[in-house]
Amino acid sequence: MKISFLLHNAYGIGGTITTTYNLAQALAERHEVEIVSVLRHRERPNFTLDPRVRLRPLVDLRHEKEHALHRRPARVFPRAEYRYRQYSELTDRRIGECLAAIDADVVIGTRPGLNVHLALQTPRHVARIGQEHLTLDNHSPRLRRALRRAYRRLDVVTTVTEADAAAYRRKMRLPGVRVEALPNSVPDPVLPAADGTAKVVVAAGRLVAVKRYDLLIEAFAVVAAAHPDWQLRIYGKGEEHDRLRHLVAELGLSNNVFLMGAAAPMEAEWVKGSIGAAASNFEPFGMTIVEAMRCGLPVVSTDCPHGPGEIIEDGVDGRLVPVGDREALGAALLELVRDDERRRRTGRAALENAQRFAPGPVVEQAEDLLTEAVSARRAGRRVAGARSRVHHMLVSQGFAARDAAVTAAGTVRRTVRRGQR
Repeated sequence: MKISFLLHNAYGIGGTITTTYNLAQALAERHEVEIVSVLRHRERPNFTLDPRVRLRPLVDLRHEKEHALHRRPARVFPRAEYRYRQYSELTDRRIGECLAAIDADVVIGTRPGLNVHLALQTPRHVARIGQEHLTLDNHSPRLRRALRRAYRRLDVVTTVTEADAAAYRRKMRLPGVRVEALPNSVPDPVLPAADGTAKVVVAAGRLVAVKRYDLLIEAFAVVAAAHPDWQLRIYGKGEEHDRLRHLVAELGLSNNVFLMGAAAPMEAEWVKGSIGAAASNFEPFGMTIVEAMRCGLPVVSTDCPHGPGEIIEDGVDGRLVPVGDREALGAALLELVRDDERRRRTGRAALENAQRFAPGPVVEQAEDLLTEAVSARRAGRRVAGARSRVHHMLVSQGFAARDAAVTAAGTVRRTVRRGQR
């Protein structure tokens, strides 16, 4: 098969970029694969890409940021999408031209706005897969309305959790579109797994408010008070860096908590620890949780929607604690810090249980979906297994009506406010 991924910016850092690279490189073992990056802002990607995967940018911001068409607003990319301000008439045109001339059997979009482009502009003979890397409930009613209109032209919608797949089937009106959970994969480790002896807790990700590193640092203060020889190492960069640095100093944890900056790949850092930690309020999947477990670390995580609860088996290969509960997070960390045998046992279980996120099983599932979508598109039929039962239709119609009402109410409020000025 010829497979093409459409990605926002392959030259940046983020979970969607990582997972797209992982899947593309695994598929390249048996297929012809390319990644089309809508935007480019630097010479080389942050992550090393397998040479078998072709990387093709559409708009090079180093030279085209001031292009006249890039100053005009996008018309195809939905206005309610989070990245809308980065898109323009120029990106609309380049994406449309790319899709019109695409030489692929299947095209895979990696965010809602790009999935809309796929649905509307991909030639009829090419199969269309829309990936959801966030969650349906994370989108505004206005965006969900736009997606309902466009997504009916997709063949498959994939989510990263079963919970989100269920939400799509229940709340969206997508007759004939197959909705499946396809978890993210993590490459097989190349380094020996952690042995549980290092007195280090490791966390990684963007330093943004939703990740709640402030909560993790406050929870770790309890660990440091009882076990001052333990460290917390936080890898990543972002807008919260300075605030977190001040918090570390304020709590007197400068000898125990370290903001390490970004590291790619993270494997060499995970194996230096004995426990992984995540304190997010919201986690569509939980890529860093899987990365840590694949390196032999049990992970203590908040049980936020939707990913952690589908990855961690509480008490077996890690711990799940209530969202925002600093005391519970600190207590769960202390359990593993104090009990060497439990820490090693749960670490071994994490290593074993995370095998289901290895490239092999995930790629096999992806290949089956892609093959079926391509065959169905060529035969002029919908993909088998699509959910179109009357019950789902009636329920999704109710959610569609509610989203329409919420959107209309917002429009009325904005109109009234403008009239009062």
